[in-house]
Amino acid sequence: MADTHHEKLVIIGGGPAGYTAALYAARADLNPLVLEGPQPGGQLTMTTEVDNFPGFPAGIQGPELMELMKRQAERFGTRCLFEVVTGVDLRQRPFSVTTGGDPYTADCLIVATGASARWLGLESETRYRGFGVSACATCDAFFFRDKEVYVVGGGDTAAEESLFLTKFASRVTLVHRRDQLRASKILADRVQANDKITCLWDSTIVEILGAGDPPHVTGVRVKNVKSGAITERPADGIFMAIGHQPNTAFLNGQLALNPAGFITTAPHSTATSVPGVFACGDVMDPVYKQAITAAGTGCQAALDAEHFLVEAAQ
Repeated sequence: MADTHHEKLVIIGGGPAGYTAALYAARADLNPLVLEGPQPGGQLTMTTEVDNFPGFPAGIQGPELMELMKRQAERFGTRCLFEVVTGVDLRQRPFSVTTGGDPYTADCLIVATGASARWLGLESETRYRGFGVSACATCDAFFFRDKEVYVVGGGDTAAEESLFLTKFASRVTLVHRRDQLRASKILADRVQANDKITCLWDSTIVEILGAGDPPHVTGVRVKNVKSGAITERPADGIFMAIGHQPNTAFLNGQLALNPAGFITTAPHSTATSVPGVFACGDVMDPVYKQAITAAGTGCQAALDAEHFLVEAAQ
């Protein structure tokens, strides 16, 4: 039978939020354990150049940034394990945490499991991810100045991404499988009034084309869902804007979520619906979804957890 390990604080997830929470918690002498999950470092490990994280005027590679954040947390005593959390029991303290290895109990939990961008599922999409294929216009639009880009989606996210990209790209084509946008009317009107945006209705991208070493996107194959006709079009970049899925399945409904599935927290706090459980980063942020905002809420979660543990011990 596997041994159960008891911890004062367990942080579930190892991205900007999780590592920042660990840094602050370790400096508060909470001896945090980070269970990094299936993708240590989070979404930034799939990003090449990161130019919008403060402190790196020349930019930094996403995986390198995450490695530096992890090492900084470990410098103060954080322990990081490549463990995937498959379930938790939040009915009483100490909380139980189930992984593929030994089980854990914890006096306090911080959930920093992030959110996963929804993708089309194309092999070529995976091949060119980070080399012209992105799921974050705010992160990567700068690299497509005077370039021709495509945005996939039809909701508010796709509309907002398209409008933002017009500040940089020479032409934005919004590809939507329906004949009208699902976005709010004000956003849809702005999209259709913008001379730099063309809407390609009743269509979906079936292949992303590219070349070179290092590789780069050169075009797309687009299928009309009504006629079945496939056309090939030049493109310098593809932005997926079909939403994000918060990584909360392992919670099994034990924390309150908003209608989109993100963990809800108390106003001006990272406290969740269960006392002693805190959430930070993209798993509780349906709006900003940036590395720097995730890190900021990671700091908040650690401070909130520290205060909780002090009060619980009194």
